[in-house]
Amino acid sequence: MEKILVIGAAGQLGSELTKSLADQYGAEQVIATDLNESARSKFDFCRFEVLNVMDKDGLRNLVKNENITQIYHLAAVLSAVGEKKPLFAWELNMDSLIHVLELAKEFKLNKVYWPSSIAVFGPNTPKINTPQYCVKEPNTVYGISKQAGERWCEYYFQKFNVDVRSLRYPGLIGYKSLPGGGTTDYAVDIYHKALAGEKFDCFLREDTSLPMMYMPDAIKATLDIMNAPREIVKIRSSYNLAAMNFTPEEIYQCILTHIPDFKIEYNPDFRQAIADSWPDSIDDTCAREDWGWKHDYDLARMTKDILENLPNFKF
Repeated sequence: MEKILVIGAAGQLGSELTKSLADQYGAEQVIATDLNESARSKFDFCRFEVLNVMDKDGLRNLVKNENITQIYHLAAVLSAVGEKKPLFAWELNMDSLIHVLELAKEFKLNKVYWPSSIAVFGPNTPKINTPQYCVKEPNTVYGISKQAGERWCEYYFQKFNVDVRSLRYPGLIGYKSLPGGGTTDYAVDIYHKALAGEKFDCFLREDTSLPMMYMPDAIKATLDIMNAPREIVKIRSSYNLAAMNFTPEEIYQCILTHIPDFKIEYNPDFRQAIADSWPDSIDDTCAREDWGWKHDYDLARMTKDILENLPNFKF
């Protein structure tokens, strides 16, 4: 029987993914962990433990004592925050991954999941339908750490037979958690401001097109690749993943169809340079062909769903 450990469970992805894992495997088979004790209230559906992923011994003891068979390692410092604290971001993002991969090797874990990002791409990457294999050269510490992490994941698979799986997420949008310091988080915050009747101050230009994905699709993709038979998961660095592409102006216009008096102002800051280095759109043919990835949400359907559900959600 599988025993699942989720590291960094309180984040935007983790809080929803942990619930889906509890639904799939049973609440008693899932342990959610996060650095902050205050996150405990999010996990009334499963066990919660406070864990600093940089505490190598504490992490090892938890894996050993609980007979963990799978780890979902989601803890990371994101792009915008990482640029303010680059050395801290590198240390946390890289050392924590090595800790997890070493434990997977030592205890022969069944599977490891670690998320990558479109941040691995850089200004010299083809921007339209960015292919699975291409030049990367990221210029943020977050992107550099994700690129290096991809290489470590493939290395541990090839050298030590660690069954590690990964997706290069586009910008993720969900209404069940607050923005967490990413460059694409404007597309989360904009819905909060619209429903609050406040003007939205956008830190990107109105014509900045970026790959995006609604959280239900991100959860589905994660579970799909982790549930896929080992032999059909052919890429062990990280798979390109795509759903939709839009600009701040396009999401604003979509919201206007529901909230006609909503206002926006564009004041690009340092995050504009980060966004400019990322692709406009992603080619995820490999994921679709290898393990059958298919997204469900476009911008209009996502916007309708968020505006209907966010007012009733309690943080």
